[in-house]
Amino acid sequence: MKVLLVLSGNSKDGINIIVKNQAETLKRSDLLIEYFRIDGKGFLSYFKHILLLRRHLLSQKYDLFHAHYSFSGIVATIAGCKPLVVSLMGSDTQKNFLWKSIIRFFSKMFWDITIVKSISMKQDSGIKKVVVLPNGVDLESVKPLTRRCFSENRVVLFASDPERKSKNFELARKAMDLMQDDKISLKVIHSISHKEILQEINHADLLIVTSLWEGSPNIVKEAMACNCPVVSTKVGDVEWLFGDQPGYFLTSSDPADVADKIKEALEFSKVYGKTNGRDRIIELGLDSRTIALKLINLYKEILEKRI
Repeated sequence: MKVLLVLSGNSKDGINIIVKNQAETLKRSDLLIEYFRIDGKGFLSYFKHILLLRRHLLSQKYDLFHAHYSFSGIVATIAGCKPLVVSLMGSDTQKNFLWKSIIRFFSKMFWDITIVKSISMKQDSGIKKVVVLPNGVDLESVKPLTRRCFSENRVVLFASDPERKSKNFELARKAMDLMQDDKISLKVIHSISHKEILQEINHADLLIVTSLWEGSPNIVKEAMACNCPVVSTKVGDVEWLFGDQPGYFLTSSDPADVADKIKEALEFSKVYGKTNGRDRIIELGLDSRTIALKLINLYKEILEKRI
């Protein structure tokens, strides 16, 4: 099966690391995967790539197309990509009413399957027929350190760009101010390689997520795969991810509550060191191999319907 992925090329490494990891897993299942990148932002850039994609399709044949993000899905639709799977990202379901109506129209009229990452995304999208399929975690590359030394200086990791309003950095900052403990520091990381992010997770005492909304946050799943404690607001599918696993703490958007949960998580980290989050990821079937097999089955269903 030959599949063309249509996606934004504006991420730091050119291709979103989550999509790239998924593609590499699909390749290991004997699929032929190619990329069509949409570089640049704004209407004119996307319009230009409709023409470029049309031209590309004159010389290349594919069995199926998979677009990531609604803009890419619309570009692929107008360029004539059929059959077409479109994966919506968390921000797609947070658009204004007009844009969400456009997404619903394209999903109903043109897209063979629309994928969302969580139940909350399905509810926010307003699309009746969607498939809930979170992104998986590559457990071969995302793994905990075999041994970690405890230090009196504790690190709370915030792994997002604080300038992104949806990540709600101000809540994390206010909570840390309430801690009033110079041995506890908030470390902010962004715009670094995926390998470096994993290293930071493995050296942190806990990960904090204070987002206003998410789809199915991979940073949480990767922290769990590294057996790192997490404090998170109740966004996306985080409550489902945590289940009743010790070392994972849901919080409200009250800075005092966040501070209390950080204290609990740090105490857990001090006593137990690591969680059993990796086992939870495996239990939920969120390893990249399992997710890839589900995606391949969706591809096959589409192709069988067109025979």
